[in-house]
Amino acid sequence: MGALGDATRRAIFELLAEGPRPVGEIAKELPVTRPAVSQHLKVLKEAGLVIDHQSGTRRLYQLNPEGVGALRAYFDRFWNQALVSFKHAVEEQNEEER
Repeated sequence: MGALGDATRRAIFELLAEGPRPVGEIAKELPVTRPAVSQHLKVLKEAGLVIDHQSGTRRLYQLNPEGVGALRAYFDRFWNQALVSFKHAVEEQNEEER
């Protein structure tokens, strides 16, 4: 989860959610250099959130469906636990009010 702890990486992640892009196109959207974007993409790839493939003379980056699925499963678990805790708190409060 640390890969998305950086604001620039989150911005790259959000751009890639719109569809595959080359490094240069990503860099045009952000206030960082192309080499910096490449380093951020490397971190996202190592975390399993981004994959890349060759398209002609360009390398396109896109979200990794498996990595995004794992991320969603993590947050779903967290959200479900929060909802269960909230339910218990409401039930306890209702019992105290009776």
